Amino acid sequence: MASDRIETGVQVLEVSGERQERLKYELKRLPWIPVVIIVIMVFAAIFAPLVAPHSPTKQSLRDKLQPPAWQAEGSAKYLLGTDILGRDILSRLIYGARVSLIVAFTALLAGGAIGGVLGLLSGYAGGKTDTFIMRAVDATLAFPTILFALLLAVTMGQGLQTVVLAVTLILWARFARVTRGEVLGLKDNDFVALAQVHGCSGARIMFVHIMPNVFNSFMVMLTLHVGLVILTEASLSFLGAGIPPPTPSWGQMVADGRAKVATAWWISIIPGVAITMVVIAFNVFGDWLRDRLDPKLRQL
Repeated sequence: MASDRIETGVQVLEVSGERQERLKYELKRLPWIPVVIIVIMVFAAIFAPLVAPHSPTKQSLRDKLQPPAWQAEGSAKYLLGTDILGRDILSRLIYGARVSLIVAFTALLAGGAIGGVLGLLSGYAGGKTDTFIMRAVDATLAFPTILFALLLAVTMGQGLQTVVLAVTLILWARFARVTRGEVLGLKDNDFVALAQVHGCSGARIMFVHIMPNVFNSFMVMLTLHVGLVILTEASLSFLGAGIPPPTPSWGQMVADGRAKVATAWWISIIPGVAITMVVIAFNVFGDWLRDRLDPKLRQL
């Protein structure tokens, strides 16, 4: 009996050691640079009033076109310089991150929910339902996102609601197509057949038995599309169909400095670099998450 307890204790210690080694290995593989960029953006967006050194909309024509602090004529008062109206670039960058995250979170939540439900229904029901939903998906994906958003801006006017609605009405189709493909590969499995034999309704089978098995792919889709949403919002604001001034947004900041990019490069280049870094960070993190959640890729 004592020997059995000793062997059991040794096995527990071995399993615990294997888990610790596995955790260390996963931490080493974590893309730390993208994670740090994402954390900084989220932190700045949430605590913008506490982090921003100045008001993002306060104008000071006396301080207009101040270069960044590391240049000869720069000032520590404006670390990243000022724009043509004397507004602090750093403060506008921080508040612009809040706008980008609000658009991304709202549009992905709405588009993902609509697309996920329709993808489940399309893949499980099949027949005319599948045909109708997939033709709607094809028509949506064939329509350019920017053009669609511009049409909405003309009819509804500029604003956060217009941008969110435009992105949502495009994103749902992407989620629906991917979810449908996952459901088609799952609905012929034994656990679905057993649920049908036990008399489970179609809705219960879709949302209780099938949906948890497509959740990993759904989360990867969400992560990979954050960068796309941020880039779309910036493009719309750059074209004048996004967030109206004086509310700061990264795309609008790039547009504000395009006329003076040769003499006051920081007005456009700094928010452009921020957009590039954040989009790449979310894409890299999404790729890592896909590899982490996919059992086939995890075994390689």
